[in-house]
Amino acid sequence: MDYKSIEWVAKTQVVRMLDQRLLPGEVKYVEYTEAATVAGAITDMVIRGAPAIGAAAAYGLAVELCHNESDDPATLSAAYRAADDVLRRSRPTAVNLFWALDRMQDIVDKKAGGTAREFRALVLSAAHEIARQDVEVNRQIGLNALELVPENARAIHHCNTGGLATVAYGTALGVIRTAHEQGRNISVLVDETRPRLQGARLTCWELQQLAIPHKLIVDGASGFYMKRGEVDFCVVGCDRIAANGDTANKIGTYNLALVAHAHHVPFYVCGPTSTVDLSTPDGEDIDIEQRTASEVTCVGKERIAPEGIDVGNPAFDVTPAEYITAIITERGIVRQPYKENLRRLFA
Repeated sequence: MDYKSIEWVAKTQVVRMLDQRLLPGEVKYVEYTEAATVAGAITDMVIRGAPAIGAAAAYGLAVELCHNESDDPATLSAAYRAADDVLRRSRPTAVNLFWALDRMQDIVDKKAGGTAREFRALVLSAAHEIARQDVEVNRQIGLNALELVPENARAIHHCNTGGLATVAYGTALGVIRTAHEQGRNISVLVDETRPRLQGARLTCWELQQLAIPHKLIVDGASGFYMKRGEVDFCVVGCDRIAANGDTANKIGTYNLALVAHAHHVPFYVCGPTSTVDLSTPDGEDIDIEQRTASEVTCVGKERIAPEGIDVGNPAFDVTPAEYITAIITERGIVRQPYKENLRRLFA
């Protein structure tokens, strides 16, 4: 099946997203015509995954202007600023969201002036470029990682980092996909990834589309398989990389890293350089999103916990740099000491 997490529909000037809340049971696309509903799609996880969120934010700005009928550049500029503010408040942890919006603002500032039509075209062109580069970056991450993937490799993967979490191809799942396409005979243990089950619902669905061998396991089973020597490496994505190499990713990643460390299994984090946030010194300074209790107390519409209980539902956790074997980016593989080597990426 040919699927896209997000795409621009030129004929109707809308941004179309695959509603990931419905997978694997239903493949449904939703079209958006304003920034506020795009922000809602990000918050409600119609679209999710750091790179995909960044592209969605960029297209949110573009769609807002394309459906604003004013011919006054000042009016469009005000609409742009309001849309930017709404999108920035959609999700706090994924740095790609802010990276994309900052990049869009930088382009607008450098090329300010002109007609309303030119302003719309500029913003849409910038959004297209962010989407195009994401695909290119993801493919390079997969190629860079090949030196770490042995023949007949058995990987464990947490959450979802494939084409659904990006504009196309994927980051950590892109590493697995590249190895598969290169004939490495790779197989995958897929963490179900509670509470929203992105591993069970999304990663297994993607691996099925790609005909990559995989087995679904509960999150708590990783130690069982590592102790038996059935895991060659762990590979995960990230929503933010701090200056010292600490990484924020889907809740449960830290647990997996600890288990991997205990069993001497390499633990790789994949992310484009747009997820590297050198302004954040370490993981303690990363804002962790807290989500609704119903994600934990219910599976779908079925309640599995008593009414009236206290619930904690952090969407992410932080894996300390000391438990990360390497960080794989489109610019190369980064190893310890991360503080120095991450800065070299931007030298």
